[in-house]
Formats: sequence, C-alpha cells, structure tokens
Amino acid sequence: MASTATAPPAPGRRRRTPLARREARWAYLFLAPWIIGFLAFTAGPMIASAWLSFTEYDVINPPEYTGLDNYRELMADPQVARSLGNTVYYTALHVPLVMAISLGLALLLKRVGRWQGFFRTVFYLPVMTPAVAVGILFLLLLNTQDGLINRGLALVGIEGPSWTTDPDWVMPGIVLMSLWSLGSTVIIYLAALQNVPRDLYEAASIDGAGAWARFRHVTLPMISGALFFTLIVNTIASLQMFTEVYTMYFGNRETQNRFNSDAASFYVIHLFQEAFQFLHMGYASAMAWLLFVIILVVTLVQVKLSNRFVFYEGEDR
Repeated sequence: MASTATAPPAPGRRRRTPLARREARWAYLFLAPWIIGFLAFTAGPMIASAWLSFTEYDVINPPEYTGLDNYRELMADPQVARSLGNTVYYTALHVPLVMAISLGLALLLKRVGRWQGFFRTVFYLPVMTPAVAVGILFLLLLNTQDGLINRGLALVGIEGPSWTTDPDWVMPGIVLMSLWSLGSTVIIYLAALQNVPRDLYEAASIDGAGAWARFRHVTLPMISGALFFTLIVNTIASLQMFTEVYTMYFGNRETQNRFNSDAASFYVIHLFQEAFQFLHMGYASAMAWLLFVIILVVTLVQVKLSNRFVFYEGEDR
C-alpha cells in the first residue's frame, strides 16, 4: 500500500499556526472600528472631494463635470493668492516663535525642581481652552481703546497699535494670540530635555565647553528629534489655521465691518466661505486638494532636510 506524504511548505514561506491565525482574527476585530471609521470619515470623504473638485456642485443640484476648470479658476483667483499669502506669512512668524519661546520655557522649567509639576500644569492649561473662547478673549485683549494689552503698553509710555484695524498689525496680533497655546510644545521639549544624559554635559564641561557650547553641541543635537516633530506638527497646524481667526474677524457681519477682515483672510477661512456661504462645493474641494498638496510638499521637504540635522540614538553617522 503506497503511503501518501504531504508536500513541504514552499521555501521562505512559513505555515501559520492555529494560535497565530486566531490572534490575527482578534487583531483585525479590534482594528475594525478604526478601519471602518477611517473609510467612512477620512478615505471616503477624500475620494468624494477629489471627484467633486472636477465638478460644479452647489449641494442643491447634481454635480456637473467641468474638468480642470476649478483648478484653473483658483490659480487665477486673487483672493486665493491673498489668503494663501496671509497663511504662509503667519506660518513663517508663528512656527519659529513658538519653537524658540517653548524651548526657553522648557529650559527654565527644567531648573525649578519640585515646582516643575505645578508649572507644567499651568503652561498646559491654556491648550485646553476652547478655540472659540480664545478668539473672543483676544478680540477683547487686542481692542485698540480698551484692550488690556494696549493699557499695559500705555503704563510704560508706549502707544499701542491698532491690532485689529491696521493691516500692518493684524497678523502680528494673530501671532500673539497663537502663543497662548504653546503649552503642548513646552511639555514635549521638557520631556526631551530630561532624557539628555548628564554624562554628556559632564564630559563637555571637562573638555572646557561653556554654557553656550554645551547647549549647541549637546542639548540641540540630543533633542533634535523633538524639534523636528514639533516643526512638522506646528507647520501643518499653522497652514490650517481657522477657528480662532474666524471667531475674531468673521463671526458676524458687525465684526467684519468693524475690523480689517481682509488682512486676516486665511486660506482655510476662504475655503470655508466658498463651500458653506457661497455653496461652491466643487471649487472648495479643489482648494482643499491644493492645500493638501502644499502641506504634503512642505512636509516632504522638511523630512528630507531632517536627514542632515536630526540625530537619532543608535544611528551610525
């Protein structure tokens, strides 16, 4: 009687045990809520907006395919150029300021000893403030006549600028407002600073390095990963700035008439107006995809440059 033998598995391919298959099924089961949510609320809307960007759609009537007309129109739209310019200007001011001030505060927090936990909480609490409340708060603080900031400047003999009406001061006022929520960046830098080995500082001191040399050659390289992370996160958030500025300058008609809203027109605000005020959903979808491409390109450039400046432990340089 001939004996039958099972064929061995193909080279390089391992048969999964029943336990591994059972674990895989449970893994997919636990991942299912995220996968369903991603498909329903992220991937699905992105695919729909990509299609709508090639159509003329006003929500009421069915979409009408128009090809690249929306993209040609937004390239020639002066309001798109103005709002994108405002957004880039804000990002160029906001990101370096937030990173520099947050690093300075983190260095101070590292030295406060037993009070560190208290000050971590104090710095992080503003992050929990609702964005709409922040917009209303700073609309009052930046008021030209009665604002607390201008009153404080008057005490030292400085005439405060017209933060909300002078086009030259609208953007600095918005940047000043954005510094309210830098607490999360401070906490990230503090955690990175606490992970820098003390042996490196001691070795640098023995070699005769001063405070600035230790900061430049020890601290910055060792926290470069945290700096890189916050650079990307803050850049993306800045390019999508919306809620606080919309609350301050576009919340109602009275506000728009009283303040210089044109100087505060950000790209996402213009996108929102095209979509939900004028019902140009196809055009707004094209604007959204343009912003997506801009953020993608900026992030890829930052990642490419990071290979020269970011130090990772265990990496052979």
